[in-house]
Amino acid sequence: MEPATAGRSVEVELTAEETPGRGAGRSVEVELTAEEAPGAQRPRRTAVLAIVAVVAYGIDLLTKVIVVAELEGAPSIELLGGLLTLRVIRNPGAAFGIAGGFTIVLSLIMAAVIVVIVRAARRLRSLGWAVALGLILGGALGNLTDRLLRAPGPLAGHVVDWIEVPYWPVFNLADSAIVCGGLLAVVLAFRGIGLDGHRATKRTDEQLAADSGEGGRE
Repeated sequence: MEPATAGRSVEVELTAEETPGRGAGRSVEVELTAEEAPGAQRPRRTAVLAIVAVVAYGIDLLTKVIVVAELEGAPSIELLGGLLTLRVIRNPGAAFGIAGGFTIVLSLIMAAVIVVIVRAARRLRSLGWAVALGLILGGALGNLTDRLLRAPGPLAGHVVDWIEVPYWPVFNLADSAIVCGGLLAVVLAFRGIGLDGHRATKRTDEQLAADSGEGGRE
């Protein structure tokens, strides 16, 4: 018999004690999780998280340096017929200008998010979660750098925003990375995929009863 591996479906024969009145002796398929199949864990994805975070952080940092040097104090630049405008502003609030009066609180929250992601990286074996958390981490680091190093002072610094589209507040690439990572995380959570990359599937009593009824009619 082949050894059980995580994510692999195996047949289990139900006994009378396990399913009273629901078709004892009937086989059902269950999908093993990482915990149920030790030794078959997926490889760690910490490196993927780090690469995505560094790329997102580096691009955000580079673009901010360029736009501050070239565009701050200059007239706005309209591109694509006005669909995209490059305009530098200093934002004391969160992404898209939200909560402008809570700069220090937002800085501390951002630092806490970074700590949580770094700690979660030890359990990370899902490629999707690695990309999602890497985007959030890179974006958080980008905006936190502004909070720490830009005027008016540490933890109170104003974030450089420079991308404007119609009917939307001015933002930067760090904001985009955080939003994209957050949306991907929501999709993964909705699909029931954990940080370890596996999704357990369990048959309910109603499903087992339906299966038993079908077996009795055969």
